[in-house]
Amino acid sequence: MDAAVEFARNFANTKYEDLSSEVVDATKKEILDLMGVALGGISQPGATHVRRLMEAWGGKEESSIIGGSLKVPAPNAAQANATMAHALDFDDVHEAAVMHPGIAAIPVALAVAEAEGNFSGRELITATALGVDMMCRLALATTPGKNPIDLGWHLTSLFGFVGSAATAARIMGLPEEKIVDAIGIGYHQCAGNGQCVKDGALTKRLGPGFAIKGGITAALLAKMGVTGSTNSFEGEWGLYQQYMDGDYSREILLEDLGKRFEGVHVAIKPYPCCRGIHPAIDAGLALAIEDGVRSEHIKEIVLTVTEAHLSLLCTPEDAKKSPRSPVDAQFSIPWGVASAIVGKRVGLDNFTEKAITNSDVLEVTQKMRLEVDDALSKPGPDPTRIKIITHDGNVFEKVVHTPLGSLDRPMSYDDCANKFRDCAKSLDPDRVEQLIELVGTLEQVDDIRAIIQLLTT
Repeated sequence: MDAAVEFARNFANTKYEDLSSEVVDATKKEILDLMGVALGGISQPGATHVRRLMEAWGGKEESSIIGGSLKVPAPNAAQANATMAHALDFDDVHEAAVMHPGIAAIPVALAVAEAEGNFSGRELITATALGVDMMCRLALATTPGKNPIDLGWHLTSLFGFVGSAATAARIMGLPEEKIVDAIGIGYHQCAGNGQCVKDGALTKRLGPGFAIKGGITAALLAKMGVTGSTNSFEGEWGLYQQYMDGDYSREILLEDLGKRFEGVHVAIKPYPCCRGIHPAIDAGLALAIEDGVRSEHIKEIVLTVTEAHLSLLCTPEDAKKSPRSPVDAQFSIPWGVASAIVGKRVGLDNFTEKAITNSDVLEVTQKMRLEVDDALSKPGPDPTRIKIITHDGNVFEKVVHTPLGSLDRPMSYDDCANKFRDCAKSLDPDRVEQLIELVGTLEQVDDIRAIIQLLTT
């Protein structure tokens, strides 16, 4: 039996009561976090373009675009919301899977649930937990023992088509066989590459939105009777054969399915940039705050990174030291470290069009030299060794192996609430507090439209 059928069965049969309190609590944090980063990304390039396009298209008023009054067809609303939520690169991440799972489940759940109506908080938690778990498992099972970044795929977008299709089908109440069809129709659309990161292109922000629009469309077509491939994951021309040359682990993909949920291993990001930069930012902050290093003291900085991080987060070197766009900055270890040292904090205002012209930060990046040491490689984000030589000959060195937000240093619900407040400045403060309270008690909410009303104007 193909793994796609196993997942469909799990989506069709899992109940809220099957979820542990740990899964419920983790899922609520992910939902609050996703809504927050969507509000934070409203005015970001790429997100504004998608919103304008959806407004121009119009259509059936069934689902809300967060942060405004516009209602559009559910696939379009979900696409816009996902693009906003991914624009800051501030959305949750599964470190070992190297992908963003919540973006493929939560905007889908909100948009489709609003369109369906009378959808409870418990059902929202269940659908989200299932979607997040599927996304994580698909990525974890990919090329086990190797770095999936080397494949060139953006796994969030690639797997987002099938993960969102199954999530949408669950919310629509489709039976197992039609969820299989939805996954198959989603698979027929799968795409998503990493060249946008190399080129600093805005399409990096758009990929998950394309995926979940396709996924919701797949579920709607399955509901209407369109069939999709049954053996979408493990068939002769299934996903793992076509995209990974058959290099995957069925055991990782399906072990304890329905009993163990990978959402409990998802990290909430404290900084709005690629998770791979976070250990370096933590180290840079420690050097600036604890060791008292100042930018004017610095003669040279040696950044020692793994080969994988050199490729993704340090090259092309000119663009990573002098970002051409906010996307370059969001995927630059040099920029993250310099921002931490100069400002002693890293937040939303470090990755804007204005920020990348900051002469103080640019002066520090120009003092950096890159070295490679693959001995730093570890599960999750690889650490960066930072060595600072000052003008008076002092040497400071720091490596952070467990960055803030990791499983050993998790963000609490209160931490997530503070992040939400920082991202949701466009909302009335009373609404912000109501949303934090409602999501914190989401299992008691009878109709999630009460939450959506607070997210819109």
